[in-house]
Amino acid sequence: MKRGTSQKISRLAARVLENPSSGAKARELAGSALTQFKAPKERTSPKLASIASDVLRDGRSSEVSKELAGSVLSQRKK
Repeated sequence: MKRGTSQKISRLAARVLENPSSGAKARELAGSALTQFKAPKERTSPKLASIASDVLRDGRSSEVSKELAGSVLSQRKK
């Protein structure tokens, strides 16, 4: 199974980082997703995994944030 962040997620992450109204959690997740796109062997830190988990549990999170959170969590150390 191929690991790493897809081009779709990397484009989504870039849009989040370019948007000045993006929230702090979305920006952190986007930064992590882009790092994992450029360096596929990088894994998600426990801190970022916790942020991603919070985003997925929060009903107020946008679909974009949830997509990034899912991608980031899929790259965590097992």
